[in-house]
Parts: sequence; C-alpha cells; structure tokens
Amino acid sequence: MPLRCLLLALWLPLAGIAAGQPPSMVLIIDDLGDQAAAGSRVARLPGPVVCSILPQTPHGRALAHSCHARNKEVMLHLPMEAVNGADPGPGAVTLDMLPEEFRHVVRQGLAEIPHVGAVNNHMGSLLTQAPAPMGWLMEELVRDARDLAFVDSRTSTRTVAYRIAREHGVPAVSRDVFLDHDREPDSIRRQFMRLLDMARREGVAVGIGHPYPETLAVLEDELPDLEAAHGVRLVSLRELLRRD
Repeated sequence: MPLRCLLLALWLPLAGIAAGQPPSMVLIIDDLGDQAAAGSRVARLPGPVVCSILPQTPHGRALAHSCHARNKEVMLHLPMEAVNGADPGPGAVTLDMLPEEFRHVVRQGLAEIPHVGAVNNHMGSLLTQAPAPMGWLMEELVRDARDLAFVDSRTSTRTVAYRIAREHGVPAVSRDVFLDHDREPDSIRRQFMRLLDMARREGVAVGIGHPYPETLAVLEDELPDLEAAHGVRLVSLRELLRRD
C-alpha cells in the first residue's frame, strides 16, 4: 500500500477522536412488529441497535418489551401518507385529517408501544413536506412526559420534519443512509460501508435498515467486531442526541 494511502487509512478512524469523540453511528431497524422471528433476530443483534416498531402489529408490544430488556431503544414507527398513494398501514396519519383526529392517532400510537423513546416516520413522503401536520406531531411529542425525540427518515428530499422538530424543541436527527433499498447482500454491505465512511468523515452518521434476512445477515457479520475492525462505535440515539 502506498504510504499516503496507509496514512489515510490510519487517520480516518481517529478523525472523530481528535475532535473529542470517536466516530459513531446510530443504526435503526424499521418496520418491526409483524414478524416474530425477524423481530427476535433484531433484538439479539449486538449493541444498542434502535428498534422501530409499527403500531397495530401482532408482535409489536412483545417485541418492544424484548428490545427494552436487551437495552435497545424502542421507537414508534409512525405510518404517514406517501406521495405515491401507497397504503402506509394501520395507525397512519394523513394530510386530510383535522388537527384533533391527527393528534388522537399519534397519541394512540405512542400509548400502544411500551418503552417508546422516539418516533420516526414510516413512508411519509407527502406528509413530511407539510409544516402544519408536522407541527401537530411535534406538539404531541413535547406534551409527552417521556422527553421523546424524532428521527426524520427522509423519505422525501422536500421534508420539513427535522426543521419543524427543532423549532418545537424536540431532540431530532435525520437519516443519512438507507442500507437496503436493494436487498442484494453485496449492495447492503456497500451501503453499510458507506455509513461507516460517513461516520468517520463527519464524526457521526445515522443508518436505517429493515428486518430482511439479507440485511440481518450482514449486520450479524459486521456488528460484533465493529469498533475493532472499522474504528466506529455503535451508539444509542440518546447518546448521539446528547452530543448535539
């Protein structure tokens, strides 16, 4: 390896340390609650993987308890209306809802999933563009006694959700990398490496994946030796937010 490349390889994992923190990443697994076996596999992943659970799913409550027992954060994966008209599933909030109906659905979702510490959007490419409904959502998060955070899944480049969250004083971050738009294992691994590169470059990065067998196989392979192999720590959402 040329000396310049060797020096760069040695420097990248230490870049975040020089700024006072080692490079870190948050990893969220969405769409949980419908499949017991996949959910259990996520709960067994090493480290503080965030478990994002859909409302009104047959295994949502049990999985939330299981994830919490393994020191994993639990999020409500709140279904929201999409631009393409696809069905976001039960427990969804939509653009045509009046404020009180919207708030009621949000409160129901928050009450249904135990141990919730944050919310992120399921779909929502239409709704996250709308400042008023995003404001209603953030007002409900502020009212909740659990000091809830928000993660903008960024399903639209026109999303205003992160901005509205910050304006309402809600702790918030945005997704940087989706791991598995393409479920081919080599593609998932490339996206995972992209997430690591971003963490080393920026100091922190947020990735979202799904409980696909291909995704979980990659994570089961990569996460046990993450810091030793790549110089990046897997941290909880709350730890990341405390740095903000």
